[in-house]
Amino acid sequence: MSHSIMKKQKVFETINNFDLLSEEIVFLILDCLNTNPLDKKSFSLACKSFYSLESKHRKKLKPLRQEHLPKILTRYPSVAHLDLSLCPRITDNSLTTISSACNSTLRSIDLSKSGAFSGSGLLSLSLNCKNLLEIDISNAIGLKDAGAAALAEAKNLEKLWMGRCKLVTDMGVGCIAVGCKKLKVMSLKWCLGVGDLGVGLIAVKCKEIRSLDLSYLPITNKCLPSILKLQYLEDLVLEGCFGIDDDSLAALKHGCKSLKALDMSSCQNISHLGLSSLTSGTGGLQQLTLAYGSPVTLALADGLKKLSMLQSIKLDGSVVTCAGLKAMGNWCVSLKELSLSKCLGVTDEGLSSVVTKHRNLKKLDITCCRKITDVSIAQITSSCTTLSSFKMESCTLVPREAFVFIGQRCHSLEELDLTDNEIDDEGLKSISRCSKLSILKLGICLNITDLGLAHVGMSCSKLIELDLYRSMGITDTGISAIAHGCPDLEMINIAYCKDITDTSLISLSKCSKLNTFESRGCPFITSLGLAAIAVGCKQLTKLDIKKCHNINDVGMLPLAHFSQNLRQINLSYSSVTDVGLLSLASLGCLQSMTILHLKGLTPSGLAAALLACGGLTKVKLQASFKSLLPQPLFKHLEARGCVFQWRDKGFQAELDPKCWKLQVEDMVGGGY
Repeated sequence: MSHSIMKKQKVFETINNFDLLSEEIVFLILDCLNTNPLDKKSFSLACKSFYSLESKHRKKLKPLRQEHLPKILTRYPSVAHLDLSLCPRITDNSLTTISSACNSTLRSIDLSKSGAFSGSGLLSLSLNCKNLLEIDISNAIGLKDAGAAALAEAKNLEKLWMGRCKLVTDMGVGCIAVGCKKLKVMSLKWCLGVGDLGVGLIAVKCKEIRSLDLSYLPITNKCLPSILKLQYLEDLVLEGCFGIDDDSLAALKHGCKSLKALDMSSCQNISHLGLSSLTSGTGGLQQLTLAYGSPVTLALADGLKKLSMLQSIKLDGSVVTCAGLKAMGNWCVSLKELSLSKCLGVTDEGLSSVVTKHRNLKKLDITCCRKITDVSIAQITSSCTTLSSFKMESCTLVPREAFVFIGQRCHSLEELDLTDNEIDDEGLKSISRCSKLSILKLGICLNITDLGLAHVGMSCSKLIELDLYRSMGITDTGISAIAHGCPDLEMINIAYCKDITDTSLISLSKCSKLNTFESRGCPFITSLGLAAIAVGCKQLTKLDIKKCHNINDVGMLPLAHFSQNLRQINLSYSSVTDVGLLSLASLGCLQSMTILHLKGLTPSGLAAALLACGGLTKVKLQASFKSLLPQPLFKHLEARGCVFQWRDKGFQAELDPKCWKLQVEDMVGGGY
């Protein structure tokens, strides 16, 4: 009897309840494991069954090195989306491997940072992957018309990005236009060899185009009429097209009813006369970008007032007149987004006129509008109470008392940029009422202390990004309050907060989602604090510890062991030597390294570390090392896809932040 019970008990114990679930249910569970990139890996390592299920489930891949592709693609046979933007060199052989392994499953591929391929590899991809819908070959600066023609074989292609393919001409683009008639999205930004002929062919042959980016192309009014006849065109970018003038925009009068977003930034030959054509044929326009363009005058504003569907207008870097802003205030539409970043001429009178009328604004950017005062802030906060994003960096005439209005009236704020302003602790206390805040920038705010920051920590639990760059009144107490009250913090910048110690880093190590940590110029941080970050913040991808002189090789060891997601590191002016640098070779994701003025670094140690860190794509080094290392070493590393940036700066002493700020103000002439 007892033997029978034990046998049943043994059988019961070996049953895996997951075996009772269908693949579809397990896949739904895996869909929920997206917060931590290591979760799915842990799942797959649990048992052979889970390993197999995770292999079938994975549809997206973002590998680090091309040499791993054959093994990875065998491991994951159902890949539909392949992002190779982290691989510095993808050769034709790699593309052939991909086309053979993925053929019918591949839907999209990103080659935007991997310009070692040619038309041969693209042809293999186009012919074998019949279901390919999206491809990004931006920055393929060596690609010529033959390579572009190879893409014409991808007959089902719907989205194509070719930014900075500078050797491709009208002929190559013409081949694409003839072969890829299903294109809906296309970017030719900075394709300087493409002119009216190539763009005209796209317009004639690709009738389904929805989005077209022609930024910085040498086009003229010859191709614009055919573009504007595209029946489904919704998004058109003409930034920096100097050949476009007022006469060109006359074509808009004949209609482009489908157009919803138009960007004509830096179009120096467009005046209010040309822009007035917008009102005739683009009645459905919702987003208009005129950055660094014509002055915003009464005539320009009046010419746009008939755009009855307009929701967003961006005028960054333009000269703005008070009369122009007042006229915008009289528009019948209710804007949701207004950007006046770095606009000259914005005053309290003009800005108040706009915000008083456009009370439904969700996003407002008045960065570097240096003439505004508390009058504008009072009007903005009383009129636009539903703002979700408010950027007002370097509005230095706004007194500290005005910042209280923001917290009293704008409770829906999710993003707030107060960099280089006079806000103090009372202002922070008020802003802490904005409980939805996820991004808060307080860099160069010299009047804030731990007291104000503690209020933010207590009330803004949704905070994911905090910038305290050069805010010298912040110490460990304030950082500890943030770490305790904002557990989902992903990014923090405490650079040049000189009183910060390891205590802050130990507190922040409890924020397990932290991926970006910048602490340059914090002299009291040591390897002990860095070790705490490494152990507690395993999602860390970017680390800047420049001028943290008390961090040495001891701090590199826990980084090498625990920070397996680290991609970018700045060790300049620290006390790391050959030993510490070499230990980082175990970080398979490490791609970018800045190592200037490391006194303990020798040529032989540097050479060993560079060879051992096989995934490096960018290294910033002191120019003196260039002659001390063998040239074949550089050729070998460059062949792997590594780019070297040489710096010849001498050792720089640190400035007091108030002195530094005064120097900046002197350079800009004390404001606009």
